[in-house]
Amino acid sequence: MKNHLKEKEYIVEVSRVKSKRICLALDLKNDPELIREYKRYHQPEGTWKIITDGIRKSGIDVMDIYNIDNRLFMICEVPQELDLDECWTKMGTYPRQDEWGELMAQFQQALPGHKPEWVKMERVFTMPSK
Repeated sequence: MKNHLKEKEYIVEVSRVKSKRICLALDLKNDPELIREYKRYHQPEGTWKIITDGIRKSGIDVMDIYNIDNRLFMICEVPQELDLDECWTKMGTYPRQDEWGELMAQFQQALPGHKPEWVKMERVFTMPSK
């Protein structure tokens, strides 16, 4: 691996519980200042605790968002018996979730050919087990 990629590696804790992993994509408006502001909101000191509490309470165990240029990539993990769409709907009923969603909408735009919302991605490769 090239050295310049080292700064973009992340340590994760892998659970041994069967979960579903769902990957989603969305674009940000292609404006460097808006992208910086979006990232500030997603730093530990910028994210509202009530939002992360609602995400967990809805059943989502893992939510990571990655960025390159103006493209966002989200990884969610939920217990295998849960449905992400149901978790998402449930999350929307908790305090200030709508407010957060409206705030984030000012930074976001639709992927080409889609509505302006997170779009589930298709997995096209997984490394075979040993």
